[in-house]
Amino acid sequence: MDSLGHLAQGFVVAAKPINLLVALLGSFIGTVVGLLPGLGPINGVAILLPIAFAMKLPPETALILLAAVYIGCEYGGRISSILLNIPGDAGALMTALDGYPMAKNGLAGVALSISAWSSFVGSVIATLGLALFAPILAKWALSFGPAEYFVLMVFAICCLAGMVGDRPVKTLIAALTGLLMSTVGIDAGSGVYRFTFGDVHLSDGIQFIVVVIGLFSVSEMLVMLEQSHAGQTVIKATGRAMFNLKEMADTWWGTVRSSVIGFVIGVLPGAGATIASAITYMVEKNLTDREGTFGKGDVRGVAAPEAANNSAAHGAFIPMLTLGVPGSGTTAVMVGALTLYNITPGPLLFEQQPDLVWGLIASMFIGNVMLLVMNIPMVGLFARMLHVPNWLLVPAIAAVSFVGVYAVHATTFDLVLMVALGIVGWFLRKLGFPMAPLILGFVLGDMMEQNLRRALSISDGHPAILFQSTVSITLWVLAALVLVAPFLVRRWSARRAGKGGGSAIMG
Repeated sequence: MDSLGHLAQGFVVAAKPINLLVALLGSFIGTVVGLLPGLGPINGVAILLPIAFAMKLPPETALILLAAVYIGCEYGGRISSILLNIPGDAGALMTALDGYPMAKNGLAGVALSISAWSSFVGSVIATLGLALFAPILAKWALSFGPAEYFVLMVFAICCLAGMVGDRPVKTLIAALTGLLMSTVGIDAGSGVYRFTFGDVHLSDGIQFIVVVIGLFSVSEMLVMLEQSHAGQTVIKATGRAMFNLKEMADTWWGTVRSSVIGFVIGVLPGAGATIASAITYMVEKNLTDREGTFGKGDVRGVAAPEAANNSAAHGAFIPMLTLGVPGSGTTAVMVGALTLYNITPGPLLFEQQPDLVWGLIASMFIGNVMLLVMNIPMVGLFARMLHVPNWLLVPAIAAVSFVGVYAVHATTFDLVLMVALGIVGWFLRKLGFPMAPLILGFVLGDMMEQNLRRALSISDGHPAILFQSTVSITLWVLAALVLVAPFLVRRWSARRAGKGGGSAIMG
């Protein structure tokens, strides 16, 4: 009941005209930033942070603005992922697996609208969890040490094997290739140059934006140019702009399930929306994909990861507010925003700054309603992008991609590497290798290495630490099950089909 009273107090703060205006502006900016491939929520929040401080906004107003941008980016990332097969941010990688095939099948409007609705449901469930369980979940998150985080990421990699049921070997090869790419650059432990081939430009490693834009954007442009001639579009114009009640019913429980899982994973510092969306996609595929339609344009494959990545984004606020530990890269920037105002996040924040904390939580409810109202009517507008002919669309994508990549380090090397990765990605796609596991492996690789190093340094190099805690053992068992289960299910199904065929012949 105390939480409800505090939440009511928060709505009084969030309902101030200046805070409502800031939430609306942040939601719109976040959607636009999320739509643009390569920018992502971290860049959006980082750009607006000095502006908010220079405008001398009150701390609660500044935090509401940054949170609205963050949440808006999670909404916006799905748009380019569905329409162009180019994820706006890492959390939208999984959405492309079924969102883009839906768009190619003429259901872009349905994919956009159901993803907006599932994002809203995931965000609301996570915000409720944030209001009710923040202190409890923060203490639970503390039980995850470096060893547990490493095993969690191993589990996420293993989940990829079940993501593409008919290509588990190619999926794992792609994921391992991503892990290998993440090792390029200076070894943080020894200072040794790894896989740089004497090129100073690779000393800091390969940038995430270069990999994403190269493997998704450039390779997609090559596919578009290959499959169509001037004046034609690869994707048909969408017929229906909104999902129907049947599609809503089909996705409802998957959306709720994914929201809860995403929220729990989001609470873990550093886990983030990428892991959440990958795990929930695998869960929904194994639970509901009886017809083998996942990856071919299944609406459930769009709703689940979108609910999860938005829920995880909200969950990341829990360790930030209650422990002072950023739950994601974006919340790390927000911690910096609080320090500018001489506010220290941590256990005492709820007592010392109740207006700030509860005003922020209440503004998330309001911001999510704004984003839903903003995104649903704009589905038709977004879908019209599909009417643009390829001879105009490809140069536009290329321009946005090249500017986005060049803006990071302002080096032509990144542009050349992006094009090279795009050509490699094009060949891999022709050979049937999925791109999403490769990107996920690349994203998780650095975190896996860091946590493994920390765990081994704690145990003086003994790998037994990876198998000591109950959490670690549980995750190892789940990882093994995820790897073995698809093969066992296929063998059992084949034997059953064989018996059925035999009995039919006997009859």
